[in-house]
Amino acid sequence: MKMPRLIIIQSITILMAWAAPGLDAQPSPKPNIILILSDDMGYSDIGCYGGEIETPNLNRLATHGLRYTRFYNTGRCCPTRASLLTGLYAHQAGIGEMTSDGGQRGYRGDLSRNALTLAEALRPAGYRTYMAGKWHVTAQLKPEGDKKNWPLQRGFDRFYGTIIGAGSFFDPWTLTRGNDAITPANDQEYQPEQYYYTEAISDYASRYVREHVRDHADKPFFMYVAYTAAHWPMHALERDIAKYKGRYNAGYEAIRESRYKKMKELGVIGDWKLSPGAEKWNGVEEATRPWELRCMEVYAAMVDSMDQGIGRIVKSLEETGQLENTLILYLQDNGGCAEAYGRKPPKRPLPEGIVPMGKDELQTRMIPERSRDGRPVRTGSDAMPGPADTYIAYGRNWANVSNTPFREYKSTNHEGGIATPLIAHWPKGIAARNELRHEPGHLIDIMTTCVELSGAVYPARFADHEILPMEGRSLAGGFAADRAEERALLFEHFGRAALRKGPWKLVRAGETQPWELYAIEEDRTELTDLSAKKPEKVRELSELFEKEAQRTYIYPKSEGKKKKR
Repeated sequence: MKMPRLIIIQSITILMAWAAPGLDAQPSPKPNIILILSDDMGYSDIGCYGGEIETPNLNRLATHGLRYTRFYNTGRCCPTRASLLTGLYAHQAGIGEMTSDGGQRGYRGDLSRNALTLAEALRPAGYRTYMAGKWHVTAQLKPEGDKKNWPLQRGFDRFYGTIIGAGSFFDPWTLTRGNDAITPANDQEYQPEQYYYTEAISDYASRYVREHVRDHADKPFFMYVAYTAAHWPMHALERDIAKYKGRYNAGYEAIRESRYKKMKELGVIGDWKLSPGAEKWNGVEEATRPWELRCMEVYAAMVDSMDQGIGRIVKSLEETGQLENTLILYLQDNGGCAEAYGRKPPKRPLPEGIVPMGKDELQTRMIPERSRDGRPVRTGSDAMPGPADTYIAYGRNWANVSNTPFREYKSTNHEGGIATPLIAHWPKGIAARNELRHEPGHLIDIMTTCVELSGAVYPARFADHEILPMEGRSLAGGFAADRAEERALLFEHFGRAALRKGPWKLVRAGETQPWELYAIEEDRTELTDLSAKKPEKVRELSELFEKEAQRTYIYPKSEGKKKKR
């Protein structure tokens, strides 16, 4: 039995008690489950899916487990989280768009009580439940408001993270521990030398593992780790940014081509043509190139930091004897983000007379005017991204690189918006090593998988509410080999929609736009629209979409929800 150790992660004293279970504690035969979700990253960003960003820890999980090549999210942060947490399509969970109330059942902007969360499902099966990171499935953000849809009220035993979706990595908006609003400066449990949200998420997740083994070793645990990396703003620690200095000097096209070649070698894409690039590197003005390169260098550093943190979580599992019987699933909430936040200079001069924020003063803005230490927050190409006093997105061209080889971006239902890596690692439960799985899958499959592996009973009623049945199928049946079962997968967001069934994909760019049709197994980069040649297939699949849209609460929509996004 290991002797207890103390980890000091703050300059004063913080006890992060590492301890083995008591002599009378027996490990649970049920697997622990850790679900890791990253934010605004493209299909090709991590190393084991073709990227040049250094992700040795994710690569290691892939080498000793499975990589799925045809797995899907919903193309946007809120609906992905709603679907992932509930095993339902996002509209069934009440969040078909974002966290504003559209009046209709599929668009309430708040996680439905007719949907069960993973934590609510697994708790009755004996699981302790933990969450670190981004919640973003409720409209109620105020610390003094109704918290009925905050993590602790939706099945989690412990929570550290943010309730909203975006904000500074050095001073997060809606930072919360349990049900209590905190700041990086007044969190008495966590005071590192330099606060950085990605590291904080990783440190809390690692802590939860160690303290679970210390206090609840006879129980399995479920942990949801929801990073905000690599969502804008491009914020990273200088030590991580320095690793990528010069890495992207060849420009957009060269990096895309390099990734495309590596992806084919790895087998994570088929023999599909590379989709057209966004803009050409030689069209970027010389004066702007250092800034443009810095954007991608910081983005890579953000992903690198996340991977380092995943390594610390894995280490906590190894050192507490939990790794063998822990299923780790890693995936992404949507494709690379083409949004242009902060890429233009401010419309007004920077405010004067800014002072540092008090230790207990809560950050109340997604885009703050000042850093916590009292510097005005800068935007535009005169501000090199990375530090706390900048707020900049990496832009459409680098997002196009992230989404190699696919078309389009976050919030669309073309492959660049909805394709995600999925890594599954479970030494005790998955015999395969370094294998690929090509069967199509969706977020809705995660709940079904967890229910099967945990032995949980999925209820028809919970807390006096009728519960919708699960939509997905368990991944466990495909751990050994691909399955050939044909099923329809459904997508819709702000009128953009898609349906994938068998070898076909129907997709449209907006509610008033025509349907496009692709032979998706042969042409996953969606370059040859067959709708004009196969009108009968378009009719068949569009009728199926309409039927499923009625069933899953895509329809009806309120008038206010027909606006273009």
